[in-house]
Amino acid sequence: MRLKAKSAIVTGAASGFGAAIAERFAAEGARVVVADLNEAQGQAVAQRIGGVFVRCDVSRAEDVQALVQTAVQAYGRLDIVVNNAGVTHVNKPHLDVTEDEFDRLYRVNVKSLFHMNRAAVPAMRANPGGSSGVFVNVASTTGVRPGPGLCWYSGSKGAVITTSKGLALELARENIRVCVVNPMIGETAMLEQFMGMPDTPENRQRFLARIPLGRFTQPADVAGAALYLASDEAGFLTGVCLDVDGGRNI
Repeated sequence: MRLKAKSAIVTGAASGFGAAIAERFAAEGARVVVADLNEAQGQAVAQRIGGVFVRCDVSRAEDVQALVQTAVQAYGRLDIVVNNAGVTHVNKPHLDVTEDEFDRLYRVNVKSLFHMNRAAVPAMRANPGGSSGVFVNVASTTGVRPGPGLCWYSGSKGAVITTSKGLALELARENIRVCVVNPMIGETAMLEQFMGMPDTPENRQRFLARIPLGRFTQPADVAGAALYLASDEAGFLTGVCLDVDGGRNI
């Protein structure tokens, strides 16, 4: 039980990477708040793992504040936050991305970290026994090595990585860690958007050719990385960006 009695929030946890993280955390003893806009799927995940569901738009400060308050009220403390919720634009040339698409990217992928930081850090400072906690932010390999057709998405994930490192420095003296997981393109509901073309075996091969280990990132891969970074085993790691990419960024 690597997270026994820990209290955790996982955003974007109704499906994909987030659902896998929530399930893995619960299996390791964590008490999990499942946060998502999709109420039906989010409730199903929470029920399956014995957790609490909160409908949350991570781009809205009031939603994030209410989410953190729910976690503290339900479990008495806040130990872990996984900022997994994110959006992309369809893979396409940079000039074809609209201003609305650009703004949505930065509201959900970047400004959400601002809102969560302001809500969660005071809760972590107030933990019984003293200040402690860990943030695991889900970015992307494209935040390190941009891919064609994903310019503005890559920029938003690069901002997640840089912001996470800055927060890691500022929060280290308070025993609050901040780490990042960088998945490669994964088999989730967003796969076709990242590809920018129909999800066919032929088109999949075009993307798989870039990955040395020869497969897409699976939700379980990201869940395992998030579990390690959130656990006490990684207690001396902060500002770390862990590529979960089958070697793509080598």
